Amino acid sequence: MPKGGPDGGDGGRGGHVILRGNRNYWTLLHLKFNRHILAGNGENGSQDKCTGKKGKDQIIDVPCGTVVYNAETGEYVCDVTEDGQKVILLRGGKGGWGNVHFATATRQAPDFAQPGEPMQEMMVILELKLLADVGLVGFPNAGKSTLLASITAAKPKIANYPFTTMEPNLGIVNYRDGKSFVMADIPGIIEGAAEGRGLGLRFLRHIERNSLLLFMVPADADDIAKEYDILLNEVVKFNPDMADKTRVLAITKCDMLDQELMDEIEPTLPEGIPHVFISSITGLGIQVLKDILWEELNSEKNRLLSNGEELAHRSKEISYMRQEMEDEGEAEDILPPDAKPTYEDYSEEFWDIEEDLKGFK
Repeated sequence: MPKGGPDGGDGGRGGHVILRGNRNYWTLLHLKFNRHILAGNGENGSQDKCTGKKGKDQIIDVPCGTVVYNAETGEYVCDVTEDGQKVILLRGGKGGWGNVHFATATRQAPDFAQPGEPMQEMMVILELKLLADVGLVGFPNAGKSTLLASITAAKPKIANYPFTTMEPNLGIVNYRDGKSFVMADIPGIIEGAAEGRGLGLRFLRHIERNSLLLFMVPADADDIAKEYDILLNEVVKFNPDMADKTRVLAITKCDMLDQELMDEIEPTLPEGIPHVFISSITGLGIQVLKDILWEELNSEKNRLLSNGEELAHRSKEISYMRQEMEDEGEAEDILPPDAKPTYEDYSEEFWDIEEDLKGFK
């Protein structure tokens, strides 16, 4: 109706970019060549006070255990831990207000409207961390892979030289009465791993997800307590929050020890941490180890730590992150040295709605 008053509808909001956990995915390979992901734009409002259509959400399926970091700052953004869990990574901008909202007794036919919020834009890095109940921590050639192979169906590479394990391995440990738990073997840690020496930074991140840390030191070590302290120090330096995780100590390769030698070693072991002498070859102490791990996993303390809202994630150091990506041959594509956020360029175009409406109240 001509001069019948304002009837412009509101604009639709922009689409969200959403991460969704999917247990059928085990890697992030399906995203390797899909670098630019865009959600749909909201449509304009129309006459008769019709609100515009919302923009289409863009849902990205990722494996459980995916962690997101801001590629420009290295800061932790969010993570996806459960199948079907949805996390909004970027929210679509709010739709603008149609001119119908600005009608007053003295301005009955306003010829302007409120523009919507600008889009959000972010460059991110998706990182997959293993989800396991027990994480094996030890120096190279400490017997971690041998233990995993002896009590699970996993087949990690085993050899008599350091750094045999070059990638993480998972296995399911069968316990009594059909119960089970998941164990993860990561490449060996060396002193200085938290600063990037060896394979440390690349794989230390996986133990952030573990409920319990099983430290493994061979029986022929010069000083078992000292080696345990070095390992613990590297873990805590990498992420101080992991100091609160439940810990168990296993003295490995004990098939070369008799009971008398074990009794002599016992007083020199670290205090305040459960320990057990084991041999993955002969089976010595393996059932005792399973009992200790199961008891600790189901202890009240561990349940409280595991059910907390905050998981232990440290922000990434940009220099280390860039070096890691250069090693993978992807730094130029994902993290340019002069990368700058572009979404801030639009921030000045958005009007604060309360400020704009002061003159019309």
